[in-house]
Amino acid sequence: MNTKSDQHILSFREKAAYGLGDFASSMFWKLFSIFLLFFYTDVFGITAAAVGTMFLVTRIWDAANDPLMGILCDRTESKYGKFRPYLLYGALPFAIVGILTFSTPDLSANGKLIYAYITYTLMMMAYTSINVPYASLMGVMTNNTGERTSLASYRFIGAFSGGLFVTSTANYLVEYFGGAGSASGYQWTVGIYAALAAILFVLTFAGTKERLKPTIKKPELKEDLKDIAKNGPWFIMLGAAISVLIFNSLRDGSILYYFKYYIQDQTVSIFGSTYELSQGALSSAYLSIWLGTNIIGVLLAKPISSRIGKKKTFLLSAILSAILSFVIFFIQPDQLGLLFFSNVLIGISAGIVLPLIWAMYADISDYSEWKTGRRATGLIFSSSSMSQKFGWTIGGAISGWLLAVFGFEANVAQTEDALLGIRLMISVIAGLGALLAAGFMFFYKLDEETMKGIEAELIASREAAETES
Repeated sequence: MNTKSDQHILSFREKAAYGLGDFASSMFWKLFSIFLLFFYTDVFGITAAAVGTMFLVTRIWDAANDPLMGILCDRTESKYGKFRPYLLYGALPFAIVGILTFSTPDLSANGKLIYAYITYTLMMMAYTSINVPYASLMGVMTNNTGERTSLASYRFIGAFSGGLFVTSTANYLVEYFGGAGSASGYQWTVGIYAALAAILFVLTFAGTKERLKPTIKKPELKEDLKDIAKNGPWFIMLGAAISVLIFNSLRDGSILYYFKYYIQDQTVSIFGSTYELSQGALSSAYLSIWLGTNIIGVLLAKPISSRIGKKKTFLLSAILSAILSFVIFFIQPDQLGLLFFSNVLIGISAGIVLPLIWAMYADISDYSEWKTGRRATGLIFSSSSMSQKFGWTIGGAISGWLLAVFGFEANVAQTEDALLGIRLMISVIAGLGALLAAGFMFFYKLDEETMKGIEAELIASREAAETES
């Protein structure tokens, strides 16, 4: 006879359906992180300074919305559950706003700036309205901590696959639909991504199921906020997650600068043949390898954490990412083999960390329910989205500040100080973000043995509540 715990073992089909949701989200995340600044300055026609200010204002506002969305999810009651309805009903608005964000209306300079503020703000709110419920969904699909790690791995396979899809196709699609840097090219390209994203969100809705339905206490906002304020593991994970995203943001934001101004064009000899490789081709290859090896890391997260535990796996992977990042500082422009080899190792080690964050947030939800009798899944998981955005914002801000401090000027030969700043961004300073994440994780207390005891008590409590009802 199967127990309720056994019933929470998920099929490949359901895990794959869940992963499709982050494929959709990550397509737009990569559009935001790689292409949006260029679109606004070189296609849309507003200044870089105005874009920087807009990003700072809108992202802080957006990050503040995440806990509110989590609170709303926890209080949602529908025939589809608490979280899945937002995937269904939010898919079409998400697609429409995405297209509008990458559209170029015929307006004055001030009109364009206002349009950018409105559409980008709406885009990030639409992203939040789907991404927070999507992240929270993992916490109620299964009560099995190992299955959550597996589910998180599927999620990040979807995430990195979506990112790779965009980075490998966007420039070609823009060129096909209107020519490089054209407004129509961007609009049609994003239209394709938006339509695909809407379909994938609906497939995630249809292919997943909410199983954990707390029956102990109904959610009360005041009490939920009090409980999370006393939740030590939540604070530790929040700090660790922000640090990880700072690390990733600094790497993403510095790669194009690093290759354009430091590595530059290179002549490479392979098996007796000589190849002229542009800095653009090298940076594209570096970025693709970075995302591709992230996927390898995601795949390794479950088997490694099953052997040594999530905490130890996170800690060791973050430290390795930091050390390898420090090494990059000493690599010379002509040492491409060493540079790309280190990128492979960093990609794998950093990829291992990412699914563990989400799996550990699910454990924290269980811990909160076990300790308080309330399961504020949406509120807890919204913090993961909030940390992602705060890390993204802080990392982006640090990148801009560093470039300014070291005297960077666009499209000219850089001074030694400017080159030093660029090298520090991708290596030492990014590595410090990973090291800080490891520092937070050192104090994390919810190891596997602790979670087994919590899980057993929760199963017993839920079964007792169902029997009484």
